[in-house]
Amino acid sequence: MRTRGVLYFLALWLWLALGSAQAAALTITSVQAVQSDAAHFPADAAAVATVLPDEWAQSRPGHDGSVWYRARFDKPEGIGDDDLLALYIERACSNLEVHLNGRRIYSGGRMSEPMTRNCYRPQLVNLPAALLNPQANVLDIQVQGSALTHVAVRARAGGLSVLRIGPQAELAVLHAQREFWSITTVQIAAITLTALGGFLLALSWINRKERYLKYFGALLMGWALLSLRVWWPHWPLETREFELLVCSAFAPVVGVAVQFFLSYAGVRCRRVAGALLLQCLLIPLSLLVAPVDDFFLLANVWFALMSVELIASIVYYLGLVWKHRRVDFWPMALTAGGMGVVVLLELSVQYRWLPMHAVQPLNVVLPLLLLGIGSRLLQMFGRALQAAEVNRAQLENRVREATAEIESNFAQMSALRVEQVTEKERKRIAADLHDDLGAKLLTIVHTSDSERISTLAREALEEMRLSVRGLTGKPVQLADALADWRAEVVSRLGQANIEADWRNPPDELQQQLSARVFVQTTRILREAVSNIIKHSGASHCKVRTSVDAVHFGLLVQDNGNGIPMELDGKLDRGHGMSSMKHRAKQLAGQCLVESGPGYGTVIRLTIPL
Repeated sequence: MRTRGVLYFLALWLWLALGSAQAAALTITSVQAVQSDAAHFPADAAAVATVLPDEWAQSRPGHDGSVWYRARFDKPEGIGDDDLLALYIERACSNLEVHLNGRRIYSGGRMSEPMTRNCYRPQLVNLPAALLNPQANVLDIQVQGSALTHVAVRARAGGLSVLRIGPQAELAVLHAQREFWSITTVQIAAITLTALGGFLLALSWINRKERYLKYFGALLMGWALLSLRVWWPHWPLETREFELLVCSAFAPVVGVAVQFFLSYAGVRCRRVAGALLLQCLLIPLSLLVAPVDDFFLLANVWFALMSVELIASIVYYLGLVWKHRRVDFWPMALTAGGMGVVVLLELSVQYRWLPMHAVQPLNVVLPLLLLGIGSRLLQMFGRALQAAEVNRAQLENRVREATAEIESNFAQMSALRVEQVTEKERKRIAADLHDDLGAKLLTIVHTSDSERISTLAREALEEMRLSVRGLTGKPVQLADALADWRAEVVSRLGQANIEADWRNPPDELQQQLSARVFVQTTRILREAVSNIIKHSGASHCKVRTSVDAVHFGLLVQDNGNGIPMELDGKLDRGHGMSSMKHRAKQLAGQCLVESGPGYGTVIRLTIPL
């Protein structure tokens, strides 16, 4: 599709070029000129032969007012009576009127102050067929203009370009092309700059720290207003007032441009800002008090100074970007450097180092460069927003993680505090039991005359000591626990005339049991031995212990009568079986009971270490 579009464009360009080449157009470059404010060409005045284009700054320097031009022509060959002829004038500054064979046929607007300013606008004048003669047609053109010394730029000084007479259809194409590049392009750019500038100013209001957005938005809006001097011809101001307004308006525009480049480079200098503000006041004051004939000279001195300021800020900005943000150097160097080149071209035209262009780069190219910089800023701002969104999401994740960690730490600290308080209370209770209840039970053991009471007190004392050991919370070496359990079981079974066979693992045991596991296991083992002594009628009891990486196992087996049939299926209701299983469950372990009449009973206890 792109290739086809390019081919269509080339074909259209060739058609226009061939059509222009085949047009039977006359080009008039030699005329008679008279300086006069008369309503018609002064036939009695001494006319001077003049070559077009006529620049008043060279042919009649210092002249302000009206100049009459007279040209004679014959109707071009090949033009029929019904064919419409037209006169094309590329430039007539500031305004003009056209007379054909003594009849006025066209006026560009007001010819007196405040006059219409058409310096940047091409003129297309239809030549009525009823007024045309086959030969010796007289074309009189009155141009109202200003001396170069009374305006700020050479493009608004008085003058007249070459004249072209030919078929209206062909010259209309040429006129449309010229007006598009000189006027329409400037209008489109002004509208675009206004929209973009307003958007950037809104962004700068939201993001106060990004000061460069404010300066660039003001620059775009200011240049859009300055472009009115090109495409709006009907200013209600006289020439001096108009030129003073335009020159004064350049000062704040250049000021915000300098501030933009400095701010975009991360530099903020109050002295520079103060100097630029002072310059905005000095320029209109100096132009206002300067002699009328020195206006052009003084205005261009100020233009040169502002150009130096702008180019210096661009160079300074590019130097800093090259050092610190080299990735941004080349895109900005091409656009900002292009701005500097356009400014230098404009100065070269003003000082006549280069000829004046039909389409001024300052009016067409500079807005395009500003749009390029604006698009670059929007692109970077979009990337910054995207990065900010990513950072915001990351920050939210980090906040959530930190919040979860704080909550976890708080929960751990609370649990630790509760554990500390609980531990302290346990130790207090254990001390009270040991010092008070233990002492009293021990007194009963040694002073009681009743053997039963003494035995019960001794058992209560042992149970109290076991409880105190559990309350203190000190871990117990597994080897020590097995030794204590073995001594107690063998002693109790021996007192009941039951042979005890206790065997531990042959390896050296390094594991530890928590106080809680030790106490509960001790009570389970005591309950199992008590059941054997009281209910089994056994003569032999086998105890085996086992240890692996995660579990501790205990097996107690007797050769007694086993559990009676009437209790089968109801093991949890008798012989302390339910308490044994409940204690094992509290330790996240299990206690299994296997029994049958005449086969004895087997208790398997498995507890995680």
